[in-house]
Order: sequence, then structure tokens, then C-alpha cells
Amino acid sequence: MVECRLWSTRLVPHGRDATSLLLASPAMSSFTAPRRTTTTTVLCAFALLALAAPATAQPREAAAGGLVVSQPWTRSTPPGASVGGGYATIRNTGSEPDRLVGFTSPAAGRGEVHEMSVEAGVMRMRPVPILDIKPGESLVFRPGGLHLMFMELKAPLRQGEPVKGVLQFERAGRIEVEFSVARPGAPSPENSAAAGATSHDHRH
Repeated sequence: MVECRLWSTRLVPHGRDATSLLLASPAMSSFTAPRRTTTTTVLCAFALLALAAPATAQPREAAAGGLVVSQPWTRSTPPGASVGGGYATIRNTGSEPDRLVGFTSPAAGRGEVHEMSVEAGVMRMRPVPILDIKPGESLVFRPGGLHLMFMELKAPLRQGEPVKGVLQFERAGRIEVEFSVARPGAPSPENSAAAGATSHDHRH
């Protein structure tokens, strides 16, 4: 079983009882907290779901200052959900390094960039305020790793209804993107392509 812990003031499921909560400090010390339903509880539920099968999206691209953002996508969310995840690939095709310094969306009260990892069976998710992108390199946002967070959703993310967002870079400035919204559990763009190629190979 995977234990889930979030940094700072986020409550997380722990041990066998997934409704039992822990409050983890920056030093990752913890104690058992009362059962209750909060945004942070949903956030941890999202963290667990992010390790499951990713979702599909139609390829879309946006570019500025040598940076190219491709295949932004997200999953639909159930009524009452307060968070959602955003995924994309950012390529630096220019000759200068750049930095991702922020993310916002009109669909959410605020946006954040997070990194998720599993170490010794413990899931950790923490905010990442700045990400460097060197020339010729890419940042890949995917479930279970780096990802964008729609925090304080104003309405559910609905399948087939694109969601707008803005990535803020140190050099390139604002890049407006549109996230395709797919059903939960659908394969990601790269997984879909790989599956299609495999099926094609098997037919010949």
C-alpha cells in the first residue's frame, strides 16, 4: 500500500484507513488528525488518482520566444471536486535558457506547479515555484511526476469542453494554452500513439 503525504499544511491518507489524515510539516513530521473533508483531502485523492491511467487529448500547440507548448490536456472532474491536474510538454527550441515561473487559469482560483514522487512507498507532492528549461531540452508534465494544478476549481472540468490556461515564463512571457478535457482513465496522447503503432504492427 502506498502512503500519501503532502508538504506543508496538506492533509493526507495514511496506513490502511484511507480516511485517516496526517498533517505533514516541511520536515515531514506527522501526527494523526481527525477525519474531515477538506480541499486538502481532495488534493491527496487527486495525487493517488494521478498515478492511475492517464487521459487522452487532441494535440494542440502554442509558442513564444523559442518555447513550444504541445498537447496540453487534463481529465474531467466530478461535481464538487476542488482540484484538477494539467499536463503538457514544453520544448525549448531557442538558443537561450528560460524559466517557467507561474501558471494560471480562469477555471481555477489559482494555479500551481507540483512535483510528485514515490520514495520507499511514501507518496510526496510539493509545489515547485520555478522550473528551468535549457536550450534543446523539454519539460514533460505527466501524471505521477511534474504536473500543473488547477486549484479551487470554479466549476467541474467537463469532457469535451476545453479549458484555457496561461503559462508564465521569465523570458518568453505569457503563453496562452487550451487544455483538452478527456474522460477519466482514457490513455494519454503518447500512450495512444504507441498503442496504435503496436496494433498496426500486429496486423502486418
